[in-house]
This record gives sequence, C-alpha cells and structure tokens, in this order.
Amino acid sequence: MSKNVTKNNIKTSGITVIISLSLVLFMLGALGLLIINANKLNKHFKENIGFQVFLKDTATSAQTDALIQEITNSNFAKTVTFISKEQAAEKLKHDLGEDFVNFLGSNPLLNSIDIKIKADFAVTDTLQLIEKTLLQKPFIKEVVYQKDMINSLNKNTNAIAFFILIFSGALLIVAVALINNTIRLSIYAQRFLIRTMYLVGATRHFISKPFIFKGVKQGVIAGILASLLLVGFLILSTKFIPDLLAIQDENVLILLFSGLLLLGIIISAFSAYLSVLRYLRLKTADLYF
Repeated sequence: MSKNVTKNNIKTSGITVIISLSLVLFMLGALGLLIINANKLNKHFKENIGFQVFLKDTATSAQTDALIQEITNSNFAKTVTFISKEQAAEKLKHDLGEDFVNFLGSNPLLNSIDIKIKADFAVTDTLQLIEKTLLQKPFIKEVVYQKDMINSLNKNTNAIAFFILIFSGALLIVAVALINNTIRLSIYAQRFLIRTMYLVGATRHFISKPFIFKGVKQGVIAGILASLLLVGFLILSTKFIPDLLAIQDENVLILLFSGLLLLGIIISAFSAYLSVLRYLRLKTADLYF
C-alpha cells in the first residue's frame, strides 16, 4: 500500500514539475518574444501611423499628380495613396450606416493623400518640418497626423525595453529557484533510497544519473509544451495585432524554441543533480526531517 502511495506521489510530483517548468518557460519565451519583436513592433506601429494631406477644392489634377509624385520620390514616404472625396464619402457612409451626402445635399469631404512614413522619420521634429514644407503649397488645406501617439512611442520605447530586460532577469532567477525547489520536493520521497544506495557503495555519478536523465526528459517535455503554448499565444495575439505573424522571422522563432528546450533541460537536470547531492550530504538522522 505504502509503495503504491509513494509511486503515485512520485508520478504526481513529476507532472507538477513538468507543468511548473512549462509555465515558467512559456513566460520566459513570451518575454523573449517581446524583446525580439520590440523594435519590429515599434517600427510597425510607426509606419502605420502616417499622416493625411487634405487638398482644397481648388486643387487641380495636375497639382495633385505632381504632389503625389513628389511625395513618392521623397526619402520619408513608404506608401502614398490618393483618396478622392467620393471614396472618402463611401467609406464614411459605410461606417455610419447612412447616406449623409443625400441628407446634406452635397459632399463636404475633401480629396486627400494618405501617407505612410518610414519608421526613421517618425519623429516629431521631422514630421513638423514635413508638415511645414507641405503647407507652403497653396492648394493644401491641412496636414493631420497623430502627434501624441508618436511622442508616446518615441518616449516609452526605451523605458519599456529596459523594464522588460529587468523583469526577464528577475523572472529567470525566480524561475530557477522555483523549479529547483519543486524538483527537490519531487526527489524528497526517494531520499532514503538515495541514501541506501550511497551507503552500500554506489558512486554519486551512478546514483544521480537516473535522476538527471529523468530531469532531461521533464525538461524536453516542458520545453515542447512551452513552445506549443507560445505558438498559441502568437496566434491569439493576431486578433489584437493582425500583422504580428507577418513580421516574424522563422529562424528567430526556431532559435527561441530551441533555447526554451535547452533551458528546460538545463534547469531540470541541474536542479535534479543538486537535489540528489543535497540528500547524499545529509546525515541519516536528518533524512527524517
């Protein structure tokens, strides 16, 4: 009866180790993914802010075409899209769910040029200079861009990256301590077996080998589970950031998943080795406490 209970306890503790290690590796992987993609996401957000140039009704087709060509040939524009007042009206009509043009009797909207800028130029001073240059043209009525959002991105990027690095380091230390304690508790039920083997002449290497091998297996399983959770996290995140998968580098992801697998093996195997050594060093009387 007691042997069955011990086996069940060992099995349960093994599952607990795998689950705990998987969750810890997943958290580390998510933070690693965030660090890896921080610059990409920052660039992605900046290049999707852009600004709009609204043209006066007096602007001729020749002036509009010349402006579009000028902006396209500039070093700051990534994409340039002309939106006619009719297209803008159709979009607003779709968004509002009613025909406001018929209600007003005319289309109050203006022709505009939607510009997506390169990330290097998404700086307030640079955008203000671009805005000032564009407004010098008499047929341009207004230049609109999200100044507050750009300021926030530029201001918070470095602070967020530093915080993530500090948090990742702290989490790694806590994770190693947590997993080490969990594995030590899982080996606790076999402390008398370890001591007995040592007393009859078995070497430390011989005694610790099966526990290290078990730790390697637990690390592999935990690493695979953590990688699967991370893939699920990536897919789920696309609901909030649709282009997240598009900016991923397959080689970087493979490297990250391999790193999680290796980290799981190292943490689990090393913790198992330390735990076995601890029980080998204890006196027989101390094993009862």
